[in-house]
Amino acid sequence: RDRDLGGYVADAQKAVQASIAFPPGYYVVWSGQYEYLERAAARLRIVVPVTLLIIFLLLYLNFRSVAETLIVMLSLPFALVGGLWLMWWLGFNLSVAVAVGFIALAGVAAETGVVMLIYLNHAFEAVARRRAAEGLAVTREDLHDAIMEGAVERVRPKMMTVVAIMAGLLPIMWSSGTGSEIMQRIAVPMIGGMVSSTVLTLVVIPAIFALVEGWRMRSRNKHAARNLAANPV
Repeated sequence: RDRDLGGYVADAQKAVQASIAFPPGYYVVWSGQYEYLERAAARLRIVVPVTLLIIFLLLYLNFRSVAETLIVMLSLPFALVGGLWLMWWLGFNLSVAVAVGFIALAGVAAETGVVMLIYLNHAFEAVARRRAAEGLAVTREDLHDAIMEGAVERVRPKMMTVVAIMAGLLPIMWSSGTGSEIMQRIAVPMIGGMVSSTVLTLVVIPAIFALVEGWRMRSRNKHAARNLAANPV
């Protein structure tokens, strides 16, 4: 009572090993709900890595860029932090239902990161096309303006996505009756994770996008300078 099943059984196993000496041919098996927990944990050790791999592959097929895929994948640990904080605040223990909630959170967090990155790419491509039409190179100021347009002026659709998801999950937190305890433990990681993931999406991803695109701009400028030096007009 008032503690998680896995932690209790671990302490009980230590106590049995320290105080009981089994004669030859005798052994102890921990069964019941703990046995079901071990089976579920074994499945989750396979499901969670496969889920992350599928998310990575889908993102790569969408962006065709490892750098942009990794930028979106950064939303997953930030979402995990928010889910763990809300679990700690509500006093929930790690369970199979909580693990399912984190798996669902991974997909939703990746979705919000994709929305932000798409807006940033569209804004930057628009600036690049405009500069190309003018016969000018893209500068750091152009990159900054594109990020401001893609991140700051596009807050509303991103917030609408997050609010719509949380509006569907919050009623589960106040529900009661059969199955409500399990559903609450699925919803809590998603609600807490959406809060921290939103902060990442609106603040951290634009900053990382600026670093990546700034590095690409420097690489293109150095390559163009070497070509000009090798083939002067």
